[in-house]
Amino acid sequence: MKYSIAALILASCSVFSVKADTLAVKADAPQRYVVKKGDTLWDISKMYLRSSWKWKQLWQWNPNIQNPDLIYPGDSLKLLYDENGNPILVLDKGVKKLSPHTRIVNQKAAAIPTLPLPIMEPFLRFEQALSESKFSESPIVLGANRNIKNATPGHLLYIKGDLVKGGHYAIYRRGETYRTLDSQQQLGLEAVLVGSGHVVEQGDLAAGRPAKLQLEVAKQEVRAGDIVLPISTGQSYPAQFSITRPKQQTSGRIIASDNKLREFSTMSVVVLDVGSKAQLKEGHVLDIIRQSPTVIESQHGPRYIEDASRLDKMITEMGSWFGEENDDDSVVWHMPKEKVGEVMVFKVYGDLSYAMVVETSEPIRVGDYVQAFKETASN
Repeated sequence: MKYSIAALILASCSVFSVKADTLAVKADAPQRYVVKKGDTLWDISKMYLRSSWKWKQLWQWNPNIQNPDLIYPGDSLKLLYDENGNPILVLDKGVKKLSPHTRIVNQKAAAIPTLPLPIMEPFLRFEQALSESKFSESPIVLGANRNIKNATPGHLLYIKGDLVKGGHYAIYRRGETYRTLDSQQQLGLEAVLVGSGHVVEQGDLAAGRPAKLQLEVAKQEVRAGDIVLPISTGQSYPAQFSITRPKQQTSGRIIASDNKLREFSTMSVVVLDVGSKAQLKEGHVLDIIRQSPTVIESQHGPRYIEDASRLDKMITEMGSWFGEENDDDSVVWHMPKEKVGEVMVFKVYGDLSYAMVVETSEPIRVGDYVQAFKETASN
């Protein structure tokens, strides 16, 4: 009998494995869709899947595309099913007959971005976080060609550094210090973009000649002591990302946002206290998790800890000494964390990363957790 039970368990596991690997599209997913200018890869994925990060499982079957993440305005997408019942999304037109791997694409058209490029572009093109040493070692603004404390566009800036003539440079000011919320460990310094310009004379510090930079754009008034760093020109920064879950278990917290508010919604940019040191990469999708409030059972009945008496709160603190596991005798109930949204990472530093909020069920807050575990059967 025990062998029969074992065989049954094994069979059940096999069924579950197949079920978990089966990709299900939304019931209202369109059979055909023509990509429009302004669409994003995330928008299209969301039309077809409940979990947008599973996009490649739907699109990777297409034999006509070498890079499954490049889709262009005007492309007609068609939803089909293969002989095994797997959903596949393919191009309905625009394929050259001479080569199965080449598509006719208007050379003026740009592939649609993964997320809204106007929101991401400033973060991709310019620095966002720097180390203390980077701030102290970078060339600085000495002053301008006029006796002013705050330079504006049109002024010539003198830079203490040997810069590249004709090069484009951004000017940054030290902002807030990014720290972990619990231990207050320093993770980096915010680099606040204040302006940009091009170098008209490279300078020679050994000969006592500062570089000259023509100020072209000023988001704020430029001051002596601001640092300058080279910026990329053109479209060298990424607009398309490979949407995926991290292969390893990942966890962190939201420690700041671009709008400096404590609550925000979709398309907001947030700062996470986890980066490349934890193997986080651009394109990784993480769940946003919120800790549910602790409940105390007292003689007056269950109460949230915020509403409890001073004595009950003292009991809670004492209870935390013995762990946070609930049991039948618990007086303090530590509630689970619940998913309230998703973020996609698009810029990664060593201990920090920048991500865009792409899904929410309620407003997201500074202090919310982010995590990724192994994929589930949910689509």
